[in-house]
Amino acid sequence: MTPVLAQTSWLIPLYPLIGALLTIPWSPGMIRRTGPRPAGYINIVTTALALGHSLLAFLAFWGKSSPQFFFAPWLQVSGLNLTIPLEASAITLGACVLITSLNLLAQIYAVGYLEMDWGWGRFFALMALFEAGMCALVLCNSLLFAYMLLEILTLGTYLLVGFWYNQSLVVTGARDAFLTKRVGDLVLLMGVLAIYPLAHTWDFRELTAWAQTANVDAGLMTLIGIGLIAGPMSKCAQFPLHLWLDEAMEGPLPSTILRNAVVVITGVWVLVKLAPVIALSSTASAVAIAIGSVTALGATLISAAQVDIKRVLSYLSSAYMGLMFIAVGGHQPAAALLLALVYALAMATLVMGSGSIILGVITQDLTQMGGLWSRRPLTALTLIVGAAGLVALPPLGGFWAMLSLVSGLWDSQRGLLVVLVLVVNWLVAFSLARMIGLIFAGPAQQMTVRSPEPIWLMMVPMTVAAGFTLHLPLVLIQLQRLPAWADVNQDMALLLAWSSLLGAAVGTLLYVNRVVEDPAKLVKKPLQNLLAYDFYTPKLYRNTFVLGVDVLSRITDWLDRYVVDGLVNAVGLASLFSGETLKYGNTGQLQFYVLTIALGVAALGVLMNWSALSALF
Repeated sequence: MTPVLAQTSWLIPLYPLIGALLTIPWSPGMIRRTGPRPAGYINIVTTALALGHSLLAFLAFWGKSSPQFFFAPWLQVSGLNLTIPLEASAITLGACVLITSLNLLAQIYAVGYLEMDWGWGRFFALMALFEAGMCALVLCNSLLFAYMLLEILTLGTYLLVGFWYNQSLVVTGARDAFLTKRVGDLVLLMGVLAIYPLAHTWDFRELTAWAQTANVDAGLMTLIGIGLIAGPMSKCAQFPLHLWLDEAMEGPLPSTILRNAVVVITGVWVLVKLAPVIALSSTASAVAIAIGSVTALGATLISAAQVDIKRVLSYLSSAYMGLMFIAVGGHQPAAALLLALVYALAMATLVMGSGSIILGVITQDLTQMGGLWSRRPLTALTLIVGAAGLVALPPLGGFWAMLSLVSGLWDSQRGLLVVLVLVVNWLVAFSLARMIGLIFAGPAQQMTVRSPEPIWLMMVPMTVAAGFTLHLPLVLIQLQRLPAWADVNQDMALLLAWSSLLGAAVGTLLYVNRVVEDPAKLVKKPLQNLLAYDFYTPKLYRNTFVLGVDVLSRITDWLDRYVVDGLVNAVGLASLFSGETLKYGNTGQLQFYVLTIALGVAALGVLMNWSALSALF
């Protein structure tokens, strides 16, 4: 049975699509008697089937060095032959296991979180669209079709963020997320189209082979490389296209589990696939490192100054995507993939725990929380495990992923980047310790006096995700993906461990033990405002791009109204007045009409022969 499932692994994206189609009778309310809940249960079953298929296929492919490829003809016209190549390997099927397992947990979590919501059919169908798109993306081995699948995920983001479309902030968040991603998608499309005449293929495997022997103009390759980076930059919420992820938090929180944990990683996945092509240009690699560095450092600083629990997590997501950009730009795709795996599990755990808090205390403001440790011990442990798994704290997964990154950077003599990663790790540990301290430490406040643990439908996914985060190193050891302690750079390991412990210790002293009555006063007010307001990036956008588009729109409107419409109206009025004038020349006398025609013919003759007449005189 397992070999058959391995041979049919290309069917994995179809399971969630079938579930989405089966929800149609409940989405528009065609079936009313049962309510919308069966739509959710159907999608949970189809996702479980996809997970089972992915897991069995992964086990069948594990240990095999050669992947298996499937080719599906799509378009054959006028000499153009477009075929969809699919790759089934341990890496791609492992990614499918991660996607389907986290989506299954998110869907079970949504049953409890959205218990009173009547939009189940639409919500679970869109979650299935996310799952199908991501599974198809990791299996797809073509840059062109990967771009199309990224567009599907952009559409899914827009629809899920705008799920509660009767709220103005939700509509604004969905719109901004869609338009911001479109900016990167447009530049990415240019890169996709530009690389084909050079490589004559969009197949990732063939692009890798071409990159090994390619002899391309350096300037041209730089432009193409930057174009290929632009798409993942918007998908991964990298500066300056980072604001959409924060606004996307207005959507239902169960969808945030999947979006912040996995969907944002799809840009990194494409970037890793294109790593050999981007490496052809040292400038493009430097651009990826610069974007990742600015985002990682800036986003962690911003997260440490936020009072909204969702904003803390959204900026930490951007920061970790920045670390993955640094890994790709530093020619360490394996470190980028390990970071992605660790991040996905830890962030899913953190988002589930924060959703449990928000649902119980009816606020996202950290300053209105406190004293929840005695009331929410399981949620507290979940958030602590998620935080420990995200930072470089041995022996958890975040430690090994960060160690792989900094060791590679140190070996390639990029000491400044090593310092940057250590600082970012310190800030992440401090930010998470601050968030946990504000939620669980101190006296209970008005919003947290009555806040019991949520129902089991939310607790089970939370604890399972925390268990995956805790046991990830054991799984990696069984899969032989962790190095022996004797083979690692122990100096880098100690630096990472100390940076995590010091960051957590400072956060604990300030926000748990309260050695300072008001820790915010330790930072000057201008710096607080700078970080709290995202380095004034939204205001900068409003005063530059938004203002420019507004002024250009007003100028275009004025030109259209007074120049284009004015010219058309002038022609119409001229025709009207000339017609009215000529009306009075209609006498009904034949000789008058003959005279008019004769004069017209004479005038035309003079005009046509004017040059000849000028020569005579």
